[in-house]
Amino acid sequence: MSVPDYMQCAEDHQTLLVVVQPVGIVSEENFFRIYRRICAVSQLSVRDSQRALFIRYRHHYPPENNEWGDLQTHRKVVGLITITDCFSAKDWPQTFEKFHVQKEIYGATLYDSRLFVFGLQGDVAEQPRPDVAFYPSYEDCDSVEKRIEDFIESLFIVLESKRLDRATDKSGDKIPLLCVPFEKKDFVGLDTDSRHYKKRCQGRMRKHVGDLCLQAGMLQDALVHYHMSVELLRSVNDFLWLGAALEGLCSASVIHHYPGGTGGKTGARRLQGSSLPSEAANRHRPGALTTNGINPDTSTEIGRTKNCLSPEDIIDKYKEAISYYSKYKNAGVIELEACVKAVRVLAIQKRGMEASEFLQNAVYINLRQLSEEEKIQRYSILSELYELIGFHRKSAFFKRVAAMQCVAPSIAEPGWRACYKLLLETLPGYSLSLDPKDFNKGTHRGWAAVQMRLLHELVYASRRMGNPALSVRHLSFLLQTMLDFLSDQEKKDVTQSLENYTSKCPGTMELITLPDGLTLPPVPFTKLPIVRCVKLLSLPASLRPQKVKSLLGQNMSIKSPFIYSPIIAHTRGEEHGKKIDFQWVQGDVCEVQLMVYNPMPFELRVENMGLLTSGVEFESLPAALSLPAESGLYPVTLVGVPQTTGMITVNGYHTTVFGVFSDCLLDNLPGVKTSGSTVEVIPALPRLQISTSLPRSAHSLQPSSGDEISTNVSVQLYNGETQQLTITLENIGLEPLEQLEVTSKLLTTKEKLYGDLLSWRLEETLVQFPLQPGKVAIFTINIKAKLDFSCQENLLQDLSDDGISVSGFPLSSPFRQVVRPRVENRPTNPAESSKTGDLSHLKSHHPQEQCG
Repeated sequence: MSVPDYMQCAEDHQTLLVVVQPVGIVSEENFFRIYRRICAVSQLSVRDSQRALFIRYRHHYPPENNEWGDLQTHRKVVGLITITDCFSAKDWPQTFEKFHVQKEIYGATLYDSRLFVFGLQGDVAEQPRPDVAFYPSYEDCDSVEKRIEDFIESLFIVLESKRLDRATDKSGDKIPLLCVPFEKKDFVGLDTDSRHYKKRCQGRMRKHVGDLCLQAGMLQDALVHYHMSVELLRSVNDFLWLGAALEGLCSASVIHHYPGGTGGKTGARRLQGSSLPSEAANRHRPGALTTNGINPDTSTEIGRTKNCLSPEDIIDKYKEAISYYSKYKNAGVIELEACVKAVRVLAIQKRGMEASEFLQNAVYINLRQLSEEEKIQRYSILSELYELIGFHRKSAFFKRVAAMQCVAPSIAEPGWRACYKLLLETLPGYSLSLDPKDFNKGTHRGWAAVQMRLLHELVYASRRMGNPALSVRHLSFLLQTMLDFLSDQEKKDVTQSLENYTSKCPGTMELITLPDGLTLPPVPFTKLPIVRCVKLLSLPASLRPQKVKSLLGQNMSIKSPFIYSPIIAHTRGEEHGKKIDFQWVQGDVCEVQLMVYNPMPFELRVENMGLLTSGVEFESLPAALSLPAESGLYPVTLVGVPQTTGMITVNGYHTTVFGVFSDCLLDNLPGVKTSGSTVEVIPALPRLQISTSLPRSAHSLQPSSGDEISTNVSVQLYNGETQQLTITLENIGLEPLEQLEVTSKLLTTKEKLYGDLLSWRLEETLVQFPLQPGKVAIFTINIKAKLDFSCQENLLQDLSDDGISVSGFPLSSPFRQVVRPRVENRPTNPAESSKTGDLSHLKSHHPQEQCG
C-alpha cells in the first residue's frame, strides 16, 4: 500500500468502504451530481436492529490498498456503485460487460454492487434486475437515495453473516492465517501445527472479528475482541498485527468517548444523525439495544468501562501501535495514517504539544518516491493539522513548502496560481495582514525577516502569473510596512524594482479583487516622505480679511464673561476637526505647510504632491519635491485655490513616488501635530492698490500691529506752505469697489496748529465709484503747514531755518479692511513728533461684506 489517506480519523474504523465510479464516458458534472446525492446517505439505522451502519464513500481508491483489508477491514472495498450513460438498447450489452469488468477489480472483497444507468428507456429498462437501476435522465431520478438505502442494507446482511461466521468458535476447525501482502512469502514452509503459529492465527482472527463487530455497530463486542487479540498477539511478538489490534482498541475507545467524531465536519454530521428514530422510540424499554448494539444495563456499563481505554490511555496505546508499525518498512502508510488519527484525537483533548510530536514523526516517515502532486497534498494536510492543534506558524511553514512545491523545477507546467493562493493562506500564520492600516497600531508583530521573504515570494508569484498590478501592490506594501527593517541596500533594491514594475503598470489607490473574492486594499506611501506637522496658514496681510468696524465705535471695547473649565480634551481627532480662527477667501491662493523628512538613504523625488480637501470645491496646485537623503524636518508648502464658499477641511495630501499614486489621510498618520484642519472660506473680496505722488519715507512712524498694511511717505513744507498730495486708487481685483472711507489722525504735538493740516474733497473721488475691476480713481489731499511758534523758544532752536518736515505718512496698499486705530503714544524723537501727522486711515468697503 503506497497511497495514504490523510483525511482518515479514528471513527473511520467503523465505516464500510463503498467506491463510486463512472463506467464509460460520463460528464464530470453529471457524475458528481449523483455522487453528492449518494454521499448524503452516509449512515443508516438497520431495519429490525438498533444498530447504526456508517458508510465511507470514495470516487477513487487504489486497488493495491484493498489488499490490506484483512489487517484493517475498513480499508476493504465492500461495495461498488457505478454510474453510466446508455441511450440505446444495442449499447446495453457492452455497458453491462464494462460493469462486470469494473467489479473484477475489487471482486475479492465486494459484498455487493450496483449499476445506475441513465438515459435508457424501453424493454431493457423495464426488466427487473436486482443490481441495476434505470433512470430516464439525471434530472428524473428521485429514487436514488432509496436505492442506496436498500444497497446498504444488503451490505449489512453480508457483513453480519461474515461476523457471525468468523466469531463462532468451531472446535476442530483450523483457523486460517490472515496476512498482509508482503508477509505471504515469509510464511511459506512454516509449521502450521505449532502452538506459536496457532496463537498467531487466533490473535489475528480475533482482531479481524473485532473490526467486523465495530463495523456492525457492536462496540462492546469489538472492545472485548480487541483486548483478547492484544493478549494473544503480544505473547507471540506479532508486532504488525499487535499494532493494528491496539489501534482498533484506540478507535473503539475514541468512538465511545467522542461520539461527535474527531474528523471535523464529517463527525459533526454523524453526531446529528446518531439519535435515530428507532432508538428514541425504544430507549425507554428495559434491555433495549443502543445504536452501538450495547445493552445499557448497569453490569454492561461496568464491563464497557473496564474494556474501554481512558482518554490518556488512548494516546499511550497509539504511541505503542506506531512504534510497532515503524518496525516494518512496508507499513509506512499505516504508520502515517495512525499518526494523523492520533493528532485529531489530541486536538480535541487540547494537547497540542503531544500532537506536535506525532506530526513530527509523520513528517519523517519515508514512503515511496512521491509525485509532485502527492507532495503538495502531504504538505497541505500537515499544514491543516498543525493549524488544528494551534501551531499557526508551523502550519504556515508547511503551507509555504506546499506552495513552493507547486512550482518545483521538475514540473513541466508550474502552477503559479496555486502557489500564489497557498502563499496567501500562510499570511495569518506569520502575523501578516495585507491591510496597511494594521501596521499603524504601534508595535510590530511577527518576524520581519520571514515576512519580507514571504512578501517577496508573493511579488514574484504574481509577476509569473502575469498580473503586474498585483506585483506593484505587494511591493508597495513591502516598502511601506517593512521600511524600518530594510537595510540601505535593500531599500535601493526594492525601490528600483518598484520603478521597473510601475513603468509598465503604475500603482493606484483602487481595490484589487482576486478571483477567490479576496480584496487587496490600497497602500498609501505615508512614509515616503514622513510628515510630522501639518499647519494651515493664514493669508498674507495684504489679502487677509478683517471684520468691518464702525468708525464711531473704534474705541469701544465689548467685554464678555470669562468661564474657567478644568476639563480640556486633547485628542488628535478633535484637533483635526477643530475650526481655525482665520478665514480663507474664495479665489485667493491658500497655503498649507507640512514638515516632512526623507527616511531613505538617497534623494527622494516626489513628482506630484497636492492637498486632499472636502466641503468646498478646491483646485489643488500640485508641487514637485526633491528631498535630500535622510534629511531632517523640511518645510513644504502646498497651495490651492478654493472655488466656492463654505467650510473646507484639509483631509490629507496625495503624492506620486516611484510611480505609485497615494492618497495619505491625516487620520492614518501616527504622531502628526496639527492645530486644526477646518477653515471657513468667505466670498471673494475686492482688492485696492494705492500709490501716491510723494516719495517714500526712510523712517517708519511706528511699528505695524500686523492687522494693517502701511506705507510711509514724506513731505517737507515751510510754515504756511500748502502742497497737494495725489493718491491713485486702482481696483486690481475682480469685484467692484463701491465705498471709500477716509479718516485722518494727528499725533500729539506741543505746537498749536491753526486750522486743519490735511483737507480733501471726497465728493470728486466718489463720482468715479463704483470703481470697476481694472479702473483707476484719483483722490487729492491738500497739506498745509500752519504752526504757532510764539511760546516755543526751545523748539525754534531745534528747527532748521528753512522749515519743518512732515514725515511718517502711512498708506495702505492693497487695502480691503478698516485698519485699527494706531495706539497714540509719543515717538522716541520729540523733535520729530512735533512735525508728524498720520494719514493712514483710508478705507474701502463692499456693501455686501460685513466681514472682511
